[in-house]
Order: sequence, then structure tokens, then C-alpha cells
Amino acid sequence: MTSNETPRGPVDSSRIPRYAGPATFARLPRLDEVGRADVAVVGVPFDSGVSYRPGARFGGNAIREASRLLRPYNPAQDASPFALAQVADGGDIAVNPFNINEAVETVEAAADDLLGTGARLMTLGGDHTIALPLLRSVAKKHGPVALLHFDAHLDTWDTYFGAEYTHGTPFRRAVEEGILDTSALSHVGTRGPLYGRQDLTDDEKMGFGIVTSSDVYRRGADEVADQLRQRIGDRPLYISIDIDCLDPAHAPGTGTPEAGGMTSRELLEILRGLASCNLVSADVVEVAPAYDHAEITSVAASHTAYELTTIMSRQIAEARAQ
Repeated sequence: MTSNETPRGPVDSSRIPRYAGPATFARLPRLDEVGRADVAVVGVPFDSGVSYRPGARFGGNAIREASRLLRPYNPAQDASPFALAQVADGGDIAVNPFNINEAVETVEAAADDLLGTGARLMTLGGDHTIALPLLRSVAKKHGPVALLHFDAHLDTWDTYFGAEYTHGTPFRRAVEEGILDTSALSHVGTRGPLYGRQDLTDDEKMGFGIVTSSDVYRRGADEVADQLRQRIGDRPLYISIDIDCLDPAHAPGTGTPEAGGMTSRELLEILRGLASCNLVSADVVEVAPAYDHAEITSVAASHTAYELTTIMSRQIAEARAQ
């Protein structure tokens, strides 16, 4: 898409009710309908890497269904993201549910193809295993990237039952592979019991800083966002959001819930505070709709993806205007 082309936006909800028609993300056009996109929203229906409750393979489509209520103007960021850049739903990356290694390779190859068109990715999981191949692909384009990881858990464990690729290990693998900028790594929203003090020691050695959910509660979203902005600087940034960073009251539909989490309001406000960061791609993962109630989790995830998409669209439009 060039600066002279007008993006194709969502279906007009004043003419076609929100509950009618196919549930693409925010009722946007499919990628094959527009040819290419500045931001491609893609699903990865995969949850073979989970360690407790399965079901995140259905998360992407649950988020799409909940996103029917999203509207084209985002007042919190004073932007109309779907008018600023072409955002399109790229469908799902079909992966092997019986072979984790093959699934990881498939996600990486598909991400390579999409990023190769010039698009940024807004990926809907799926479990957190998929963050590793996505980071590999992003790093091929941008070099080692800064990472903001919103999660109740560290996800820097070594193995589960001898398996190196699970939803609890992606960021250890990413550090080992040299695809992360270890001067700008942060966990946000962590809490709950660990296997031992060594978990924190190992995590610190990898370069991660930690902002716990209690830190967010005590210090507030604005102060936390400011700290994160300073740590990130102008580096290319990847944001990975496990929906269990939210308290189970705000996200019951997830595989490994932990008490004492952030509110959806705190998460959204922190993300809005990162609007000046160079966000190159992002994911929202671990939505397991079988454990959800009244779409609470899916609604929170859809609004989270909306804020991330808005940030990317604004930056794309600003770059074109220069």
C-alpha cells in the first residue's frame, strides 16, 4: 500500500449488524481481499505446548468473535487505526498439533513470508510456545529485539519433561539463540509460586527485569510505563502478552491462572503509555475460551490486540508522512 491509497476498513456496522457475517478481527477485510497489509492479524491455533489446561488452540477465533464490538476510532490514543494503515485478517497459520518441533518451524516460515511483504504481525494464539518462532522471524528482519513480556509466569524455564519447546520455555530459548537484545528485556505482571529461588536467579542472569503485578498496583500504570519506555529506548520492540497477566477475575479463560493479577484497565493503560516505542510486532496468547465466562477473557484480549494494532498503525502513518 502506498501513501496515496486509502485503506479498506471494517464492515459498516450501521448497515450490517455486528453479529452478522464472518468474524474477522474487528470485522476487517481478509488479507486475500486487499492483497497486502501494513498490519496482518493472524491466528495460530496451537496448544500442544501447554503444561496444565489445554484449549488455547481455540483462542484466536474467540478473540475474533469478541472483536466484533471494536469500533474504528480509538479515543484513548486519538487515532483511527484502520484508516491510518491497512490492517487485514490473515487467517490462521495451520500447524501440526502432534509435533511441536514441526509446528514451531511452520510458524516461523509463515511469519517470514508475512514479514517479507512489509507487514507487521499482530498474532493471536495459541499457547506461548509460538512466541519463539515469531521472535526468530522478527529478529531476521530487525536484529535482536527488545522484549516486553506480560505474563503471570517467567516462561524462562529450561525444559518440561525433557521437552525444550513448551509454553514455559520460549524466552530462555530466545536468549540462547541470540535473538533478543538482553539490555532491554522485561517481564510485567509476574506473580505466584515458583519451583525455587533459582528460577529468579536464572532469569536475572538472562537479562530480564521484573515488574510484578504488585508493583503495578503500588506504583501505578503511568510510572510503570515510564520505566519500561526508558528501558526500551528506540530499540525495535516486540510485545508478547499472555492473557494470564490479568487476574482471573478479568481473564478466567486461560490455562494457568494465578491469583493477584493486573486488571484489564491497568494492562491497557500501560500499553497506551508505550505508544512512542518502536513496536515492530506483537502477540496475545493463552486465551482458552472453554474456561471463559460471558467472553470476559476474549473481550479483554480483543481490546489488548486493538491497542497494539493502533500503536503500530500510528507509527506506520507517521513514518509515511516524513
